[in-house]
Amino acid sequence: MKRNVKSLIGFSMGASDGEIGKVKDFYFDDHTWTLRYIIVETGGWLSGRKVLISPESILKTDWDNQIFPVNLTMEQIKQGPDIDTDQPVSRQQEIELNQHYPWTNYWGLGWEPGGLWGGGIGTTGMMIGTLAPLDGGPLQEENNRQPSITHGDPQLRSYQKIKGYSITATDGSIGDVEDIIVDDSMWRVEMLVVDTGHWLAGKRVLISPKWIKEIDWAMASVVVNVSTDKVKNSPEYDSSQPVTEDYHTNLHNHYGNQA
Repeated sequence: MKRNVKSLIGFSMGASDGEIGKVKDFYFDDHTWTLRYIIVETGGWLSGRKVLISPESILKTDWDNQIFPVNLTMEQIKQGPDIDTDQPVSRQQEIELNQHYPWTNYWGLGWEPGGLWGGGIGTTGMMIGTLAPLDGGPLQEENNRQPSITHGDPQLRSYQKIKGYSITATDGSIGDVEDIIVDDSMWRVEMLVVDTGHWLAGKRVLISPKWIKEIDWAMASVVVNVSTDKVKNSPEYDSSQPVTEDYHTNLHNHYGNQA
């Protein structure tokens, strides 16, 4: 099911023997746009320390009670690497996490270091090919090169940081990123929620990462390969309603080959 990330902030993270803490943020990588880590604030039992948990550890989510149960113990969390989540997470720190927890080494198996939407390993360990556009198309072959270890690796991005990024179409500004939509089965970013502001009287629209032409992380701006006219007349997104197959079909029909 597709869910907006804003609604997941504040969920409880439950170990097998107690509550770890509350969800504060998410890290995704900017090549496959897959959620890689959940930032959890532990509260009093670890003096408010924030820890990184891979969605791979999540068991069956309790959506009604807003709980992410994980296959970890409180002691495992306590003994895990102490990583400053307010700073960029380096590849070396990720290696330390994977040495401590039984998580998939996503960057070493079929991970494509080039492009905005390369192939890779999902949080469940399943292969994710390069996604086809909305109108379908052949999947690109994956490149098995392994990226080098670098400090402050720039490929992990925070949901909280990308909020507010400006979105520019081929012929003008269309608004700012307000939220992101993820597929909760693969924990992959499916859409960016764009608040069009005064331009369209607060209309919200969905933009796929597959349409991104360029991202300037330093300037907090995203350029997408669609026109302002297409955005203006696209199906409006209602955050109080789920993203249904009918909505996705309407979006497909509207953008067609342009997307």
